[in-house]
Amino acid sequence: ENLNKDLIIDTGNKEISIALTEDGRLTELNKEKTNKSFSVGDIYIARIKKVINGLNAAFVDVGYKRDAFLHYLDLGKQIITQQKFLQQALQSNAQVQLSKFKLQNDIDKKGKISSVLKGGDVVLVQIAKEPISTKGPRLSGEISIPGRNLVLIPFSNKVSVSQKIKSKEEKLRLKNLILSIKPDNYGVIVRTVAKNRRVATLDDELRTLVSKWETAFENQINATIPKLLISELSRTSAILRDILSSSFSNVHVNDKETYLQICDYVEKIAPDKQKIVKLYKGKEPIFEHFGIIKQIKSSFGKTVTIKSGAYIIIEHTEALHVVDVNSGNRSKKADNQENNALEVNLLSAVEVARQLRLRDMGGIIVIDFIDMHSFENRKKVYAKMKEEMAKDRTKHTILPLSKFGLMQVTRQRVRPETNIETTEICPSCSGTGEITASVLFVDQIENHLSNLVKKYKGKITLNVHPYIAGYLKCGLYSIKKKWFVKYKKNIKIHPEISYHFMEYAFLNSEGDEIKD
Repeated sequence: ENLNKDLIIDTGNKEISIALTEDGRLTELNKEKTNKSFSVGDIYIARIKKVINGLNAAFVDVGYKRDAFLHYLDLGKQIITQQKFLQQALQSNAQVQLSKFKLQNDIDKKGKISSVLKGGDVVLVQIAKEPISTKGPRLSGEISIPGRNLVLIPFSNKVSVSQKIKSKEEKLRLKNLILSIKPDNYGVIVRTVAKNRRVATLDDELRTLVSKWETAFENQINATIPKLLISELSRTSAILRDILSSSFSNVHVNDKETYLQICDYVEKIAPDKQKIVKLYKGKEPIFEHFGIIKQIKSSFGKTVTIKSGAYIIIEHTEALHVVDVNSGNRSKKADNQENNALEVNLLSAVEVARQLRLRDMGGIIVIDFIDMHSFENRKKVYAKMKEEMAKDRTKHTILPLSKFGLMQVTRQRVRPETNIETTEICPSCSGTGEITASVLFVDQIENHLSNLVKKYKGKITLNVHPYIAGYLKCGLYSIKKKWFVKYKKNIKIHPEISYHFMEYAFLNSEGDEIKD
């Protein structure tokens, strides 16, 4: 299917927002604080605080305000070798080469954590789940370093190829190729995108990943622990690495530095696609220009309207997310009811799948579809949901509809869900429900303008809420015209959707606010 897939990247000074649209519809939204730590994939040298035998797990200090959690089953089979390697790296100045290391026996699956680790031990861990609400990060001792085509697994010798590559010949080619070029004691997972890649490309990437691992351990002799050892790429690059494929139509970005980084990256993965990356230089904010702001406002509320009157309601509880499907004011004729229900349910399945990606909702999601009597119809809704969820890169499981029309979906959650407040406390009335009379508000703007005109001689644009803009421009002898006559100056009036009712700003010709 040829969807028009666009990536729109808004680089602000505090956070980067990345919107993914398919045929203009927002399907994913990622926001990342530019100074964020404890991201999935970050590798730390950490210290065991205490081992809890009852849980067969340990609490670990990674430098976060709450202790991180490491379970015995997540240690990785080669934890003993890993501990030895880490000890050596912390005690010697020379580079410790893993390929020359002797691997120890795997630990017993049914073993006890206390036989491997004790309080005060220094361990090498990777963040598997970011801190979510009251929980500290979840850790894994199985380290992996992801690249574009390959994932490197130190302390392993296993090579596995993505199940999504269907051709047996290609699978075998990739497996033999990697086995012939990889150093000892490194395992490799070959990702789906490596299909038909040339030897040189894969060899080059493998060397880069091995060197990233080895150089990280140089000069760790007096390391203060806990310490971030290898940081996952910034979320922007990580998202790009995982989703930016040659199937994109456009990548729009509003920041020169990010633009150059992305060009560089696209050149590596798909040289012929470099022209898809575009630097946005427009006057209005990039998300507004591409209609993202409006979609965010309409998509993140509790009630999400679909088409023709149907809507879904999304509620969150501590244990699960509940989605209720409603047909709204559609025809209620009895003979038509089953078809009507099917139609609404199919439309809702598409929207629910989009919402799960958009809000990055994880855990258990229960969807209450409109009751359908026909088993065939229930199967259709299940099939539709599976088809729509296939676009989702996050691990998920979907169960068929139950007798009561409920569908259960589980979706892995590794970072907090994206929650955007779409209802705003009215800044004009601070929630009291009473505001200055709009007539007085216009006087207030005019007072400001008359002071401004005395000092400032350039062009002036007034940004206001669309309602106010309409009020200022309406009628033959509008307020805008009165101002022109009075101040001998044409004030351009620009309706600004992101403004609240009583917000306004005067801008100069460069689009900067005129401070008086």
